[in-house]
Amino acid sequence: MTTDTATDFRVRENRLRRVAHRQGLTLQKSRARDPRAITYGTYQLVDLDNYVVYADWSLQRGHGLELDDVEMFLVGGDTA
Repeated sequence: MTTDTATDFRVRENRLRRVAHRQGLTLQKSRARDPRAITYGTYQLVDLDNYVVYADWSLQRGHGLELDDVEMFLVGGDTA
């Protein structure tokens, strides 16, 4: 992950939310509040019907994506 200041990180997150919205998706951040939780601070993409489109399923619970992963999927077209 690139080293961003807190403001740069938030700007990047909001930009990716807009990109996702234009593609009919929603960028969701994990609601985990415990920094030791496995999904803490991670993301997933869902469609308008609230079906998960892209997440790290190795965690067995969705989310698990870093912003770099989300950006590659939305902008780069990576479907990994």
